[in-house]
Amino acid sequence: MKAIQKFSVLIVFALAIFTFACSGSGEAHGKGKEYTSVYVCPMHCEGSGSEEMGQCPVCKMDYVAQADHVDDGHEH
Repeated sequence: MKAIQKFSVLIVFALAIFTFACSGSGEAHGKGKEYTSVYVCPMHCEGSGSEEMGQCPVCKMDYVAQADHVDDGHEH
């Protein structure tokens, strides 16, 4: 019985850590320009991001406005 209680406590603790780690603040969710530029790639490809509209040089997706991207509930 004590083993089941210990396991249950471990599961609850792991879920709490996971929930905390996955919660977002509604702000830019990374440090590179692929997260903080005015226009960002939805896939956040390394080296992407721009102050002007355009396409990601890596995946060729159209950039989206950072403000709209975050306001739509996009979080990591």
